[in-house]
Amino acid sequence: MDCQIYGVAFLLLLFLTALPSSTGTSISTSTSTSGGINSNSVLVALLDSHYTELAELVEKALLLQTLEDAVGNHNITILAPTNQAIDRLVDPEFKRFLLEPRNLASLQSLLLYHIIPTRLHSPHSTGSYLTLTGEHLQLPLPLPAVNLNVNVNVIQRPDGVIHGIDRLLIPRSVQQDFNRRRSLADISAVLPTGAPEVDPRTHRLKKPAPPVPLGAPPVLPIYDAMAPGPNLAPAPAPGPGSGKHHFDGHNQVKDFIQTLVLYGGYNELADILVNLTSLATEMGRLVSEGYVLTVLAPNDEAMAKLTTDQLSEPGAPEQIMYYHMIPEYQTEESMYNAVRRFGKIKYDTLRLPHKVVAREADGSVKFGSGEGSAYLFDPDIYTDGRISVQGIDAVLLPPEENVPVSEVTPADNKKPAAVTGQTKLRRGKLLETACQLLGSRFITCQ
Repeated sequence: MDCQIYGVAFLLLLFLTALPSSTGTSISTSTSTSGGINSNSVLVALLDSHYTELAELVEKALLLQTLEDAVGNHNITILAPTNQAIDRLVDPEFKRFLLEPRNLASLQSLLLYHIIPTRLHSPHSTGSYLTLTGEHLQLPLPLPAVNLNVNVNVIQRPDGVIHGIDRLLIPRSVQQDFNRRRSLADISAVLPTGAPEVDPRTHRLKKPAPPVPLGAPPVLPIYDAMAPGPNLAPAPAPGPGSGKHHFDGHNQVKDFIQTLVLYGGYNELADILVNLTSLATEMGRLVSEGYVLTVLAPNDEAMAKLTTDQLSEPGAPEQIMYYHMIPEYQTEESMYNAVRRFGKIKYDTLRLPHKVVAREADGSVKFGSGEGSAYLFDPDIYTDGRISVQGIDAVLLPPEENVPVSEVTPADNKKPAAVTGQTKLRRGKLLETACQLLGSRFITCQ
């Protein structure tokens, strides 16, 4: 363990002392003639044996350059939690939350909350001080937090000072991020007291219901009792002009987008649906009209691989999303059972005339083929009987979009010509596409 600590300390010290002068850092009296940080810097002092875990967290949070810039502009004060303080974190789930790559911003905020761009000779100073995270920290700290370990001394350097503390300080913003992460289970609909529990996969009661008095309403809701197979809409909405709607599609779409955000890892998709396009509104109208949808949701890592060319064409974000929407209500179980039984399934999408192919692979459902394939790895993120959201690990594109212009045959002239080697994306509306795909069985298509 000691060897590992000294090894990390040596590597961090080597990195700090080898920073070139071209970084633009100017550290008054603590810089060497070469422009890098010398061994007398307050940052190098973090390699003290009491703060090695804090130094590792700084490296994981990619904050070395940020702290270097802060040292160059200020004499800073670091309220440094000791190794024992970090090890004493009561909640192991909070530790895991901080170290997850998707929560890098929260880890950075927590660490910067311990740094004040002013030299304070004592943590018992009185007042409210602005930290590097932009939030204020009230001093003095509560007594149990300050330097209970007599072996930890104040470290002073020309460019700053380190005060050892025996507790990790958690800013309100990080606590809120953690609470939202933990409350994922709370976003599901709350059943009324005494209501029977219905299995959403089988639409059957989980427990036998007690006898119902003569004339009383049925225990199982009529919607669940009459639910058809997954390929059909559970029930059509009333026709135009009736003044009634059985489904509040806009609220259902709002709920599923909120679920994506709270689930974590799907912010890019939520942003496209709400801010970049009007797809959220269109989906709400479609559900209100009686349709069901299954959304294959690419995660943030997959969305980050989309190129500027793929998004720059007019209507490109809409067309990409249309290919990820299946006008059927499918769960992870129904799709997996289908591909296990039939080997390969082709699902219609709202991007006519393209279909998405699904097959069984590695105990999961795999969509597409070749390099453009994606696995279903976050099953049933949201299922409410009308909208089903299934997380996938790649963005799906129709195979035709990968065909170079030189290979297009005369028979393909019916399609719009591609400018950049990809099929030109068409702009359309969800409702119009659904009418073309499913006809006017549920609404009047105009």
